[in-house]
Amino acid sequence: MQHVLTLTTDPLARALGAAHAVTAAEALRRAGATVGQIDWLAPGVALDLPFDGPDPAAAVARVRDALAGRPIDANAQPAAGRRKRVLIADMDSTIITSESLDELAEYAGLKDVIAAITARAMRGELEFEAALTERVAMLKGLPESTIDGVLARIEITAGAGALVATMKANGAYCALVSGGFTPITGAIRARLGFDEDRANRLEIADGALTGRVVMPILGRDAKLAALREVTGRLGTDPADAVAVGDGANDLAMLQAAGIGTAFHAKPAVREAAAFRIDHGDLTGLLYLQGYRASDIEAGNA
Repeated sequence: MQHVLTLTTDPLARALGAAHAVTAAEALRRAGATVGQIDWLAPGVALDLPFDGPDPAAAVARVRDALAGRPIDANAQPAAGRRKRVLIADMDSTIITSESLDELAEYAGLKDVIAAITARAMRGELEFEAALTERVAMLKGLPESTIDGVLARIEITAGAGALVATMKANGAYCALVSGGFTPITGAIRARLGFDEDRANRLEIADGALTGRVVMPILGRDAKLAALREVTGRLGTDPADAVAVGDGANDLAMLQAAGIGTAFHAKPAVREAAAFRIDHGDLTGLLYLQGYRASDIEAGNA
């Protein structure tokens, strides 16, 4: 069949059952689809439901409505070309569970103030570059060694290691592209096995932050440019990439990628992205590509 609907949930909860597949299939049929047989990718966690008929965007809207209130993520796409050759991932609140700038701010006693600005920027209420400049300015004088303290406390998002390891084991190129900072992205790249990382640079002098970011700032446009540059360098195009992020500065990148996924994202991002994961972990990006549980590598955490 031409299209495939994928249902996923949190692997720890294993809350996906046959009844959810039946509900989804009924919603597809009401939308005018011909529905194929259920294909379980991971019992209790992920399944595919092939279908012909309506456009995937229209079909998934019907299914999401039918499954509203249940901890199930629904996404649909053409069945051909699901397995992607490139991963472009945001870092803060995506590959790691926190916002690294907010964690730096805690050492300056300014976490609440800076986190409030971060939240507004990620919701798209503030221009990213200006918001970043404002927040970094508040950290002037913070010792450079603070970065090591932040790195020691960082938590990797569930499924991140498996996502990178599995895609790399299958020949994909993985890039970490962040509005955060190079000392942190470099450490996360090395820890999880990304092929490269791109991020902003904090200006440091005499062992302390100067309160300035080295120009140019990597923001929304730079993330889209990174997607295009990486895929072009590899002889492919954005349609052959998975991109994942949670904030407004990720949206252009998400909308250009073949599987651009809003991950536990801000409302405006979640509504604008073609794919979204609201309940599951990052292994959901593997199931969207048709990987089975038996295909998934453990990865680092």
